Amino acid sequence: MKLYYVYIVNCSDGTYYTGITSTLEARLAQHNLGVYRTCYTFSRRPVALAWCAEHHEVWDAIGTEKKIKGWSHDKKTALINGDFKALKELSHSRISASHPSTSSG
Repeated sequence: MKLYYVYIVNCSDGTYYTGITSTLEARLAQHNLGVYRTCYTFSRRPVALAWCAEHHEVWDAIGTEKKIKGWSHDKKTALINGDFKALKELSHSRISASHPSTSSG
């Protein structure tokens, strides 16, 4: 059974890059070798694996990658650190910010 990995690397400039691959070690090597000049990580090397998750279905992995790519830096940091309380709070604060209360007072 093939595995797909959603991963986050910590770039040398302190930013994160989120990607998907079926060959995690090879993909990390590609990032660090600068194989793809147009890749976000090319000018931000070296990179280090910060987090990854395995998926058995490619569509599940793609969904996870897209979701994480939409997250803030702080929310990704909470995921990397396994801080699920902060992850939940950051999710709620974003929902609250995008849906302000309509009550006045």
